[in-house]
Amino acid sequence: MKLKRVLQYAQFLLQDTVEAGDIVVDATAGNGYDTTFLAQLVGENGHVFAFDVQKQAVESTQNRLQVEGLSKRVSVILDGHENVDQYVKETISAAIFNLGYLPGSEHEVITKPNTTLKAIESLLSLLKVGGIIVLVIYYGHEGGKEERDQVIEYVSHLPQKKVHALRYEFINQKNDPPFIIALEKMKEL
Repeated sequence: MKLKRVLQYAQFLLQDTVEAGDIVVDATAGNGYDTTFLAQLVGENGHVFAFDVQKQAVESTQNRLQVEGLSKRVSVILDGHENVDQYVKETISAAIFNLGYLPGSEHEVITKPNTTLKAIESLLSLLKVGGIIVLVIYYGHEGGKEERDQVIEYVSHLPQKKVHALRYEFINQKNDPPFIIALEKMKEL
C-alpha cells in the first residue's frame, strides 16, 4: 500500500464510514467537491447538510450538484457551521471540514477557531458511535496557525475512552502542508 495524500486519506476515511441512507455534514462546502463526494456515498435515501458562509461557495456547490444530478440529496445552507445544530436534528455518521479559506477566492474570509470549535462540539453530540469527523487543516494563511493550535488543543483533551483522535500528516513537506485530524466516536459523550 502506498501512503495516501491528505485529501485521498480524508476520502478513504469517509468511504470507510458512510453507508447508503446515512445523514452526513459538510461543514465547509467550498466549491462542492466534498459535498458531491458525500452525496454519492449516502445514495438516494441519505442526505447531506452542507454549510458555507459565502454565497459564492453555496452557488458553486449547488451548480456542481446540479451537474451531477445530486441536488435532491443535499441541503446547501448559507450559514456558518457553528449553527449546525439549528438545522441538523438527526444522528449523523460523518462530517468533514476543510479549514482555511475558499480556494480561488479572496483570503479575507477564513474559518475561525471559535466557530470551528463550536461546530466540532455540536457535531460530536450528533455523531453516532462509530462515526467520524474529518478535519483537513490548512493553516498557511493569516489566522491559520491560531485555529490549528486551538483545534489541536481542544481535540487533545477529548476523553480517550469516548473519542479517538488521530493526526495524519507528512512531516517533511515545506510551506505549511495541510494535515488531517480525524475523530472517531467510541462511546456517547
